[in-house]
Amino acid sequence: MARARRAIVVGSAAPRICEVITDPDATRVLCFGDSNTYGCPGDDIDYVRLGADRRWTGLLQRLLGDGYDVIEEGLNGRTTDVEYEDRPGHNGRPYFGPCLLSHQPLDVVVIMLGSNDLKACFGRTPRDIAEALHGYIDDVADNVAEGGRVPVTVLVSPVRMDDTAAWFEEISGADFDREIVSRSRQLTEEIRRVAQERGVLYADAAQVARVGADGLHFTLDSHPRFAELMAATVSRALPDSLAR
Repeated sequence: MARARRAIVVGSAAPRICEVITDPDATRVLCFGDSNTYGCPGDDIDYVRLGADRRWTGLLQRLLGDGYDVIEEGLNGRTTDVEYEDRPGHNGRPYFGPCLLSHQPLDVVVIMLGSNDLKACFGRTPRDIAEALHGYIDDVADNVAEGGRVPVTVLVSPVRMDDTAAWFEEISGADFDREIVSRSRQLTEEIRRVAQERGVLYADAAQVARVGADGLHFTLDSHPRFAELMAATVSRALPDSLAR
C-alpha cells in the first residue's frame, strides 16, 4: 500500500509542507536503453520527446501500479560499449555501473540496447554487439548493495529497422549500410542467444512494436503494446514475495 511522507517545498513564497505519496517498499524496475526508452517519436520529424504519459516507461508504471517504481534511463544515441568520435557520454557501459548504484535497491533491470551499435561508423557485427551485453549482465551482479539481492535481468532485442520507411534515407541513410535490415534481424537472434547462455530473461520488442516513418523509432501506438509486453515480463519474473 502506498504511504504518505512529508516533504518541504521551497519556492518564491515561504516554504510549505505537503504530502508526497510514495511506497518505500515498492518493487523497483530500472529501464536502461537508448532513444526508444527516452521516448523519441518515430513519426515526428522534429523529434520532440513524448510525454511521460505516452512513453512506454510511463505506461509501464501505470500498468504495474503503485506497488512498483519504474525508473527511466534512456538516452538518444546510446551504444552498448563503443564511443562516438563526436558524442561524448553516449557509451552506455561506463555509466551503467554508477547508474545501478545510484538507484539501489533494484529488483528488475531491463536492458534494451544495440540499435546504435549497428551504425556503419562502428563496423560491428550483430554478434559483436550482443557479446557486449555480457558485460551488462556482469555489472548487474557486481553492483549489488551489501546484503542485497541480485536483480532480475531482462535483455530486450530492439525493434527491427526499416530502410523503406518514408524518412529513413533523409534522416539516417548516411549512418547505416545497405544491410541494416538483415543485420537488425540478426541482432535479435544474437541477443536471444546471449540471454539463453546467461540464464536471464528475454523479450523481443519486434513482437509488438514497429517503427514509424523514420524507420528507427517506435510508432506512438507501439508504446502501449510494448508496455503491456514488459508488464507481463516483469510480473512473471518476480517471486511471489515481490510481485504486487
